[in-house]
Amino acid sequence: MNREAFRKISYGLYVVSTIQDGKFNGQIANSMFQVTSEPSTIAVSINKENLTHAYITSSRVFSVSILAEETPMTFIGLFGFKSGRDTDKFKNVKYKTGKTGAPIVLDHAVAYLEAKVIQELECGSHTIFVGEVVDYDSLGNEEPMTYAYYHTVRKGKAPKTAPTYEREDPPAAAVTTASRHICSICGYVYDPVLGDPEHDVPAGTAFEDLPADWTCPVCGAGKDQFEPEG
Repeated sequence: MNREAFRKISYGLYVVSTIQDGKFNGQIANSMFQVTSEPSTIAVSINKENLTHAYITSSRVFSVSILAEETPMTFIGLFGFKSGRDTDKFKNVKYKTGKTGAPIVLDHAVAYLEAKVIQELECGSHTIFVGEVVDYDSLGNEEPMTYAYYHTVRKGKAPKTAPTYEREDPPAAAVTTASRHICSICGYVYDPVLGDPEHDVPAGTAFEDLPADWTCPVCGAGKDQFEPEG
């Protein structure tokens, strides 16, 4: 069997947000899809270890913000690689409160859907929450981000709690060199051959020559959170 088959499945990239006892939380998700049109229902797959799962289980409501193709990687890192147990993800994010009381992320969103949970399905490490849509709107004409674009163009990684996460072996070349460094938080690999376009670091810049205040372009981790790859 060839696990490359799983990489042929199409996904988008979304922020799933919810509420519990007046507190907001949200996370990046790629497994969201429309189930029916009459009534309009959608489903999201959420890891049971995530705070978002506990909030949805309690409140029975959630929103989905569909992200634009050019969403900054630091924004994806905020919702994808930081825990709401330690970080107020909505502190500096533009959002509105929906009809259900759930927050709806507006920054970098091309559209949103808001739903009430009507059914759930236990699937090992994840729960699939099926929600009846109670509100929705289009917010812009930008191209929505696909998971393939996130991986191949933006060089993004999947969190370990994502339903599509797979441990990746380092490239053969990385085994023989210590010039590439990997973020211990999100798995981003700094390659001096490529530099860091997100932070205007030119190609050819060695990791040791990065500014002391340089941070991971995905999750915001400092240089001390990086280790030589290989």
